[in-house]
Amino acid sequence: MYQQVQHQRQERRNWFARHKVLTGAGALVIVVGLGAAVAPGGNDGGDGGDKASDRVVTSSGSGGAGKSGGGDGARAAGGDDAKAGGSGKAGGSGKGGLSGNGTFRVGSDIKPGTYRSVGNKADDNCFWERAKDAKGEADSIITNDNVVGTGYVTIAAGDKIFKTRGCKKWEPATDKPGGTPRTSVPGDGMYRVGVDIAPGTYTSGGNGADSNCYWERTKDALHGIDSIEANENVAGNGLVTIAPQDAYFKTSGCTAWKKTG
Repeated sequence: MYQQVQHQRQERRNWFARHKVLTGAGALVIVVGLGAAVAPGGNDGGDGGDKASDRVVTSSGSGGAGKSGGGDGARAAGGDDAKAGGSGKAGGSGKGGLSGNGTFRVGSDIKPGTYRSVGNKADDNCFWERAKDAKGEADSIITNDNVVGTGYVTIAAGDKIFKTRGCKKWEPATDKPGGTPRTSVPGDGMYRVGVDIAPGTYTSGGNGADSNCYWERTKDALHGIDSIEANENVAGNGLVTIAPQDAYFKTSGCTAWKKTG
């Protein structure tokens, strides 16, 4: 019980760290009163149905940065280690994706790179965690998040463990659009700019003060403080311009975003 409480406290600190609001003056204002990513629990060594030793997933994408490059961390996640996995032919089971439940070793069970999980519902309680070891302690956590809708995460070459609970399967992300990028997206999810969502100015109307509507423009999918380019809490009408050089647009608790310019 003590260990689980420690996890939850650390995850709350991590959430507040990720959800700092950048003001026009460059100051940081910590967002308060919102929820935190809370681990659903379970055995740190469990694999949620797929044996970790039998599941090696490789990333065929460019890694974490999308168009913007994302700095050294994103390059490490999508660089040589990610390319070594290729399309999954050498890795064994890359085509099948990774189970949404389990604890996996980075480098042997899953290769570094950027992964996507689609179709997660709010009551699925989808949760993921990047960790530096398998001790299951608060200090083990690098970053974590709860996912509703589509989620992206870049697993860096220096990570040791990737933990996931209640999620749809994780598959290597692609840089290529499956069709024309959308100009309207749900208010919950993470979208790759130029792939899932077109750049431009978007509005989200009718957000209640208690809806905890939040958006974030990011330069990578590492989910660290340095990943955030700009973010905001919204009550009422929301307005954001997603730049072509942004890598991702992340939103939670909002009404649908529609392109207006």
